Amino acid sequence: MKRKVSVPVETELYDVLGVPPSASENDIKKAYRKKAKEHHPVSNPNDPGAAQKFQEMAAAYEILSDPNTREVYDREGMDGLTGSRGGGMPADPAEMFAQFFGNANFFDFTGGAPPRRKGENTEISYDVTLEDLYIGKSVKINMEKEIICTTCNGSGARGNAKPKECSRCDSKGWIFTQTQIAPSRYGTARMKCPECDGKGSKLREKDRCKRCKGERTVKEKTRQEIFIEKGMPDGYRIVLTGAGDQEPGIPPGDVVFKIKTAQHPSFERSGSDLLMNVKITLSEALLGFSRILLTHLDGRGIHVSSPPGKVINPGQTIKLRGEGMPTFKNPDNKGDLYIVLEVEMPDAGWLRSVDNAALARLLPPKKAHIDPAPEVIDEAPFEEADLEDFGGSDGDEWEDEDDDDYDDHEMGGEPECRPQ
Repeated sequence: MKRKVSVPVETELYDVLGVPPSASENDIKKAYRKKAKEHHPVSNPNDPGAAQKFQEMAAAYEILSDPNTREVYDREGMDGLTGSRGGGMPADPAEMFAQFFGNANFFDFTGGAPPRRKGENTEISYDVTLEDLYIGKSVKINMEKEIICTTCNGSGARGNAKPKECSRCDSKGWIFTQTQIAPSRYGTARMKCPECDGKGSKLREKDRCKRCKGERTVKEKTRQEIFIEKGMPDGYRIVLTGAGDQEPGIPPGDVVFKIKTAQHPSFERSGSDLLMNVKITLSEALLGFSRILLTHLDGRGIHVSSPPGKVINPGQTIKLRGEGMPTFKNPDNKGDLYIVLEVEMPDAGWLRSVDNAALARLLPPKKAHIDPAPEVIDEAPFEEADLEDFGGSDGDEWEDEDDDDYDDHEMGGEPECRPQ
């Protein structure tokens, strides 16, 4: 039977449940049940807003399912409900869900997350050098982790002592909390009881295990070994399954080492390729070279010979095939090594030590004036400079004196009259 009402001042709560203001109590109940199944956070683990949607639907149902609060809402909107709540249904969305579907443990309303199936993972950033990733190595690391107390077998109790039920949460392990989800709109959620830490019960001080002090776990030092494989990429995660902290009742989590490569002073890595800069002399650039050009990441000296009669320009790049990084999981295959050749010019001391006239005859001739020559020629002094100073000679920021008048004109005002 449809409910006859005048047009309510607000319809937002009806819109949340997808029913008209004339809907009966049974219609509202069916609509909530359908939407609760559809938008339940457990059914939508990839939707970060699922818990919020579910909470809003629960709050809407709580108000509309009670005839008294529904009448106030129809007459005055949410403003009439501020500070008051109806009494018919439970205030917690999880309890309402349990009443509908008969599974009180199906949904733990602590942000929409289902109960944990294993312990928390421990993530550790581990610094490595490019040499480590080129050669590979085994690393043994001292760690500290939580293990189940062997004295009380994880109960936290001394002997046969039993924990007392927590009076604050009535042994449920959680308590209600009210949060504002919008102006004049409030929702209820539940949080872990701070008194018993979500356990629903707690031990008296004298009944606690002497070794773990009632915490059920104790710290233990362990030694883990990880393998840095050749060619392992930066950011790679090495997972030690089940090596994390232990908790009673659930399998332990994992220990995850995240590889972080330190910056190298000479080499730069991109995938399986390497890049570095090498300085050669002007003589080598003009006449060629044949020498050990660099020391590689594994300590090998790499001998390189330039082609006879090849003039090397400053900044020219050469490639040494197969001298890059080993390929991860296939270390026999290597990338390439790219070398940028920088030509090192001789200093003034060397120039003073040679016959400049003889040197001039050996070198290519100097350039002549630009052609055609400009009609006006000014003499400018030679001055050394740093390119980082480029653009720093602008002085104060330029400002148009007529900006104010222009802005007034654009805004529809009259420009200021100036004496002629």
